[in-house]
Amino acid sequence: MRETLAQYRSFNRPARMLVVNQFTINVAFYMLMPYLAAHLSGTLGLAGWLVGLVLGVRNLSQQGMFLLGGALADRFGYKPLIVAGCTLRTGGFALLGLVDSLPALIIASFATGFAGALFNPAVRAYLAADAGERRVEAFALFNVFYQAGILVGPLLGLALTGLDFRLTCLVAAAVFLGLTIAQVGALPTHEAASADRVSSWRTVLRNRQFLAFSAAMIGSYVLSFQVYLLLPLHVRKVSGSELGGTIGVGALFAISAVVAIVGQVRITAWCKRKLSPGRCLVLGIGLMTAAFAVLLGASLLGVDHAGSPVALIPALLAAAVLTAGTMVGYPFEMDTIVSLSGNRQVATHYGLYNTISGIGITVGNLLTGAALDLAEEIGAPYLPWLALMLTGAVCTLAVHLLDRSRGLQPA
Repeated sequence: MRETLAQYRSFNRPARMLVVNQFTINVAFYMLMPYLAAHLSGTLGLAGWLVGLVLGVRNLSQQGMFLLGGALADRFGYKPLIVAGCTLRTGGFALLGLVDSLPALIIASFATGFAGALFNPAVRAYLAADAGERRVEAFALFNVFYQAGILVGPLLGLALTGLDFRLTCLVAAAVFLGLTIAQVGALPTHEAASADRVSSWRTVLRNRQFLAFSAAMIGSYVLSFQVYLLLPLHVRKVSGSELGGTIGVGALFAISAVVAIVGQVRITAWCKRKLSPGRCLVLGIGLMTAAFAVLLGASLLGVDHAGSPVALIPALLAAAVLTAGTMVGYPFEMDTIVSLSGNRQVATHYGLYNTISGIGITVGNLLTGAALDLAEEIGAPYLPWLALMLTGAVCTLAVHLLDRSRGLQPA
């Protein structure tokens, strides 16, 4: 932790504020969102498909609008979009706790998602611009604070939701309101380059190297998202009880966050010293792939039977390895996007990258769910892990080939 604190102090005020902002954003988001589905189906009594609709609107409005949010940030500057996004999420979270009609819930869900599309590309572009040549270190520090927010948020949400979910919504809204006020007063204005303000987002769509990299990285996002999908399902299955499953899932997220908080800065420093950015990406995706090899081996060896004392160990180990892979690759991934953009229209590039990865996650989740159903149907529990390993292998190979062909460097 001393290395992390020293790294934090070595950056100037805007960079420090941006990483603290991200911690606060994640605390507020994760204190509410994990418990929203239970509120909609339980307290409000919505049918399952309506719960899916409300949650889907949030995801679609965020993933589908990232390109627009990035283009607006390049056009009007990073700070206005960060402030606008936080303001909109303040209203969206408050509305989620105050309304119970379906139209109002959909509006609140849309506002919450669109808010993320406004501030996410702007935050990353601002951090990249402010950090300059230290982008890799800045994004490593960013990931530490990002993961810390994911660790703290659900714990606060659990305590608040135990009293009243509406209280959780209002507290989350208050956090975003405070964040908005703080940024208006303390975050310096950072305008995009004048050329970016008049360029069209169509120029980003014509950046072939960037599009190739975005496509090659889709598989890594399918792998990393399994900490929210397949790993929790697997942990609940092998735990043998509802209580055991809840504790196991909590341990899963805690291990992921703690590994990132403790090791990110040190691992990034080692990777930057020893390896090229392309090799760091390949190594990171390779480690993520290896995480599912752990689960494949456990399935083939039969050590993942429900209720077994050792059944949780492979899942927790896989979560740690998956996080380690993300830690290795993430700072260099964010830096590569800036490099491939030629340091032009950076927020728009981040926005389109997030949209492409979001589409990939959606398709990947559908295929992962299909593999899970097929595994149960034919009695082959190892099938989802094998499919994810193959996905990781293809992704690793694609990034390796791009690196060898110098496709990860600006033309």
